[in-house]
Amino acid sequence: MLSDAQLLRYNRQLLINEFDLQGQERLLQSAVLVVGLGGLGCPAALYLAAAGVGRLVLADGDEVEPGNLQRQIAHGIADIGANKARSAAAAIAAIDPEITVQVHPRLLGEADMGELAGEVDLVIDATDNYPARFALNRACIAVGVPLVSAAAVRSEGQLAVFDPVRGGPCYRCLYTESDADTALSCSESGVLAPLVGVLGSLQAMEALKLLSGFGEPMRGRLLVADLRTMDIRKLALPRRRDCPDCGHLEN
Repeated sequence: MLSDAQLLRYNRQLLINEFDLQGQERLLQSAVLVVGLGGLGCPAALYLAAAGVGRLVLADGDEVEPGNLQRQIAHGIADIGANKARSAAAAIAAIDPEITVQVHPRLLGEADMGELAGEVDLVIDATDNYPARFALNRACIAVGVPLVSAAAVRSEGQLAVFDPVRGGPCYRCLYTESDADTALSCSESGVLAPLVGVLGSLQAMEALKLLSGFGEPMRGRLLVADLRTMDIRKLALPRRRDCPDCGHLEN
């Protein structure tokens, strides 16, 4: 049952017929793990908190640096030198102190990922390297929770929901380990600030849809966007039957 304060806070969401009270109550009862509190993780975590996800688990072992402030909107000048997960938790508390936030201020190993993924309803992949993404993919498959993944570089980005336990492909169906050798990075190729804001916000939107039952999540599809030209497309993602991570699933 929503309190009077919650009815007032979330009233714009409650006005949506397909969302309404039931959707909001589902969000308040949900838990999300956000791995990486950089350009993607900051807007994703802030919007999940603002929308009313009841518990957020934040994991990042990095410290805030001056070069992060161009795009990582949960951090400010006063946070330079602070752990990114702790800084993001403080930003969330400023939005809504009633949201439960758990902070893991360290780089997660695969065992950590599996343990934390098993305690939540959904995982946001806001990491910036293939080994971490592959490990998160395996962890989510093992415990059967959806993985909402995004990537951004220069003016280009992509977004997908990987949930092979319920059907469709996983992250390894799209990328193989050999792809890591040719991957572009923001540190080498650059990135425009609003791009990560857009992609991180879309990650939050997909998470809200999955958690509340609203709309049509991006399962089995890949959104690719180039904001330089505003060329935005959705592509069908096939499942690889020989995928080393999800090929054992029978659906």
